[in-house]
Amino acid sequence: MGSRTIRVTVRGAFDGLTAEQRAALLADAAAHDVAFAAFTAEGSLTYDIAARPFFTFRFADSVDEEREIPAATARAEAAAVQWLTSHGYAFKNLSAQAVDMSQTPLGKRGRREAAR
Repeated sequence: MGSRTIRVTVRGAFDGLTAEQRAALLADAAAHDVAFAAFTAEGSLTYDIAARPFFTFRFADSVDEEREIPAATARAEAAAVQWLTSHGYAFKNLSAQAVDMSQTPLGKRGRREAAR
């Protein structure tokens, strides 16, 4: 059986940001705009700190079997926590959700490409 592509979304909220942390996030906000969101192995962070304190990390992983999906989810969550703590950001309400792309239905374009 082939490898399964897993997309993991980790969501949460910044908590107790200092004025300096908020200013740093605002200064770097353009690089973390949702327009640049992508599922990557190292993780892609998006937020709009000017509007709300929430953030989203998007991770891509691959597993061989369905039973490995919880481990991929845990790795993504740990990577998000590591990034946040290494940058000194407190957070709350962290949650993670994984999607096995082999189980998602193909859209019209995907069905057309698969038929080729």
